[in-house]
Amino acid sequence: MEYINYLYIAIAASLISVLYAFVLYRRNKRLKVEDKKMEEISSYIHEGAMAFLKREYKVIAIFVAGVAILLAVLGFIPALKNAEGIGLQASLAFVCGATLSALAGYIGMIAATKSNSRVASAAKDKGMSAALKVAFNGGSVLGLSVVGFSMLGLTLTFLIFSCITKEIATAAHVVTGYGLGASFIALFARVGGGIYTKAADVGADLVGKVEAGIPEDDPRNPAVIADNVGDNVGDIAGMGSDLCESYIGSIVSAISLGLFLTINGTIEAGKGAIFPMLVAAIGIISSVISQIFVGSREWKNPKMALNVATWASSIITMIGSLVLSLLFLDSFKPFFAIVAGLVVGVLIGYIAELYTSSDYKQVKEIASQSQTGHATNIIAGIGSGMQSTALTIIVLVGGIIVAYLFYGNYGIALAAVGMLSTVGITVSVDAYGPISDNAGGIAEMSKQEEGVRKITDKLDSVGNTTAAVGKGFCIGGATFTALAMFIAFIQASGLDGINIVEPGTIVCLLIGAMLPYLFTSLTMKSVGKAANKMIEEVRRQFKENPGIMENNDKPDYAKCVDISTKAALKEMVLPALIAVVSPILAGFLFGARGLGGLLVGGLSSSIMLAVFMANAGGAWDNAKKYVEEGNFGGKGSETHKAAVTGDTVGDPFKDTAGPAMDILIKLMSVIALVLAPILANVTPLLEFLFK
Repeated sequence: MEYINYLYIAIAASLISVLYAFVLYRRNKRLKVEDKKMEEISSYIHEGAMAFLKREYKVIAIFVAGVAILLAVLGFIPALKNAEGIGLQASLAFVCGATLSALAGYIGMIAATKSNSRVASAAKDKGMSAALKVAFNGGSVLGLSVVGFSMLGLTLTFLIFSCITKEIATAAHVVTGYGLGASFIALFARVGGGIYTKAADVGADLVGKVEAGIPEDDPRNPAVIADNVGDNVGDIAGMGSDLCESYIGSIVSAISLGLFLTINGTIEAGKGAIFPMLVAAIGIISSVISQIFVGSREWKNPKMALNVATWASSIITMIGSLVLSLLFLDSFKPFFAIVAGLVVGVLIGYIAELYTSSDYKQVKEIASQSQTGHATNIIAGIGSGMQSTALTIIVLVGGIIVAYLFYGNYGIALAAVGMLSTVGITVSVDAYGPISDNAGGIAEMSKQEEGVRKITDKLDSVGNTTAAVGKGFCIGGATFTALAMFIAFIQASGLDGINIVEPGTIVCLLIGAMLPYLFTSLTMKSVGKAANKMIEEVRRQFKENPGIMENNDKPDYAKCVDISTKAALKEMVLPALIAVVSPILAGFLFGARGLGGLLVGGLSSSIMLAVFMANAGGAWDNAKKYVEEGNFGGKGSETHKAAVTGDTVGDPFKDTAGPAMDILIKLMSVIALVLAPILANVTPLLEFLFK
């Protein structure tokens, strides 16, 4: 217990992050938007986004309440009275994790939807540098809120239960429930947000661009507001909750493995559990410093500004981690494990850019293939996405090996913490993208002069790259986190390993490998069904009201927003239930070894699907933009129509099904970690079949 007071450092860092996020929010809010049309359009987006989020959170609250009650009740069952990680304490931690994760997303959504018109206004009145600053500040509210609230809740929960029980081990088990709460929010936010945004996007593109021949973000398109709302729902609330879950999960798994080292006398009591939280605190401070540095200067090149923010945060975290490793654990080894994670995060981002940016050959090849039709565009995109898995996996494997060689299984967990320690700035850079995209849409819909749209287009093009890099980072973070949780699960369940030739393990491994495909199928079909309704509605409005195309009548934007909202809330439930129920069934039917097999199968196929779909979708998107810039015939050509088809297929790939894989493997892993002590106290129902 002597090292517990170090947690006050992490609490202080969390408070600084939250307070600075508030400062940035107030700074943006003070900016005035003189153009009334800009403000009107922004209000539609804000109201649509907040209405969806409120309705989504009502659905999530039912699930959260149900799980919280279940965790509390399990603690009163006599056979499970010795099981850690359940009971009233775990239930309270679960609710705390869910609440703070939801709060971070809610605040980020408000900031983003209030910043978009201010970016467009700054581009109009002050130019590139001012518009960039507003967009980055808006994104930073989400980034700093995610790490601030996540870490504040985690450290306070750990500190309170350590003091109550006088046992760090008990607190370490309780905070697993905190991680489970964050995972629940991430699951619904990512899946629901992904279905919403892509139903709107696909409908807007296919009818607006291809059939009606009108530009993207044209105010005559009834789905255009729903599309802009979707950017925030999917890439602000969804992406923020995804990385929030990875961030918390990596720290929780490192605490669990650090506790194991403490129990076995490898390091002094308490140090192994406290160290990951201190590393995360350094990352929070580095993110704040990077934001202040970039935000205080004038930048003409948006990409340079965002790259400087990312690199500055990583370098500060490296230096701080070196000092902390030497002073706290008296060794260089933890530092090298942390650096392995940081380097892997940067490299995965670069690989994602390599396969999704129009500056490189993969995207140009897809655009070129579009000249011969829709089918060749699809073939080229699928091939590029599949190829991208090779480099990504090689880098991940390299990072795992390096981290293990330096500090064993604990090193792998520290690598995950290292990769995600800079998530404050990573989320800030990623959230900048949808804010800039919305700003461009607002400039288009409010009929701003070409110079304004040029600035917003430049900001948006950089945002497309940061989005692809962010998705790569999400995938890498999810893989490291899930792997660390799997190792923690093995140790918490008392297993000495998993024998894959055991029938029960093989059965669960195959089911685990199948689940991501079933999950993907459900989310993709959900987007398809919702997009069909959206397309029919847009066609109906164009047909029944010709005045829309003549700019004489205003489209019914609210109807399209309602279609996306209802579809997302309805369709997200079944995938969520599968993700939650599968590990529970595997554990109680086949025991800890069977559940371990399920995790191995799920992790192996999820990571491949996630990389493939994210990079294929990003490549299709930028191939379309490359054609729209005037290459291979430009807008309106047959090449462009084929490229739009590829982009439309890629939308649910990169923004719905692909990101959902991250959530699936992390949620299954954290549920397994919660179940581990329970499974040690119960007999698997099907154990007799394999004896």
